Amino acid sequence: VQLQASGGGLVQAGGSLRLSCAASGRTFGRYGMGWFRQAPGKERELIAAISMSGGTTSFANSVKGRFTISKDNAKNTVYLQMNNLKPEDTAVYYCASSDSYYTRTPSEYGYWGQGTLVTVSS
Repeated sequence: VQLQASGGGLVQAGGSLRLSCAASGRTFGRYGMGWFRQAPGKERELIAAISMSGGTTSFANSVKGRFTISKDNAKNTVYLQMNNLKPEDTAVYYCASSDSYYTRTPSEYGYWGQGTLVTVSS
């Protein structure tokens, strides 16, 4: 399984970015996906999860109402739309895939992309 994240960059507070994660090597539509982030000096956290169909999503409280997650099974791609970005959103963002149809348990994600850096300036 290969996951390729892209779309990170530098943005001012209040701005928006959309991250993409292209997957290959497995039947994309059968598995749940998630976005994690790791800020400097902090542990990696699961911030958004989506079910295999895309019909169920969940978000960490820190991003709820500002971020949305979606997936296009035809394009084997999962997206993270980030709006109203804050300096505390600065982190390396990772996409990940699980072996279940949907999970909010971080340890159940076994396949990882390389990460993309998001920097939010104040």
